[in-house]
Amino acid sequence: MAKSAPPKPNRSTLLAVEDMEFLLRDEMRSARFGMEYLKAELALRDWGVRSTIVVFGSARVPSPEEAERALAAATGPEARRLARQRLDFSAHYDKARAFARIVSLRGGALAESGGPRDNVIATGGGPGIMAAANRGAADVGAPSIGFNITLPHEQAPNEWSTPALTFRFHYFAMRKMHLAMRANALAVFPGGFGTFDELFELLTLVQSRKARPLPIVLFGSAYWNEVVDFRAMARHGMIDPADLDLFEVVDEPEEGWAALVRRGLQAHTPPADRPEVSAAPRRRVRR
Repeated sequence: MAKSAPPKPNRSTLLAVEDMEFLLRDEMRSARFGMEYLKAELALRDWGVRSTIVVFGSARVPSPEEAERALAAATGPEARRLARQRLDFSAHYDKARAFARIVSLRGGALAESGGPRDNVIATGGGPGIMAAANRGAADVGAPSIGFNITLPHEQAPNEWSTPALTFRFHYFAMRKMHLAMRANALAVFPGGFGTFDELFELLTLVQSRKARPLPIVLFGSAYWNEVVDFRAMARHGMIDPADLDLFEVVDEPEEGWAALVRRGLQAHTPPADRPEVSAAPRRRVRR
């Protein structure tokens, strides 16, 4: 006669950390929130990341190579129109990548002396502009951070952020807090709802003095001057005229870096033998 299977252990005998049904209860949300905070916080401490420069921008901006392939494969007038539009916007990808190289070389992310890492590139960890910025840091051998978010369409982390500093969040609020809490500066490229959400949240924190002042640059004058009429907001009394000085609109990577430094960013001069931004990009191998 076959022996019956041993009785399934009661869930009450599981350790709390082994009981997923318990951990996922609504009442455990505060504990999950704390775990999301600490997992990223401790990893960043272990890497000596003291401060960051956050780069925001659209996930829909392709690399020039991707844009060229999409244009070549496009069929029909509307598909070709959209492909040409994406190809035009791919210039922002190259600029975000070049800007991240400049920041990583000059800002202190390399920490060659073994000290804390400053002005480390941090992004939302997804594709598009985010991938471009992480890629620019990888070009020069610097670490970069990806604060990815789980979404219904399963946005995956890009391949360029440092694997040990690539995090996935369930809670937007915790992800936003990590993006803001170490930020020494903010660089924002053209984007949509998500980019605007993150930009205006940080502008509000600085405006309301819930966060310390930090340099903010918006890349792409043609885009920002068309899409947002900041001066109209001041003219209608919705913001103070002085609030227009919270940010600066720029077009080129060097111009953006100069604006951040002029607005108070503390830069770290690289060693004389460190190759500058003109160094050929190097693809980082994911481990």
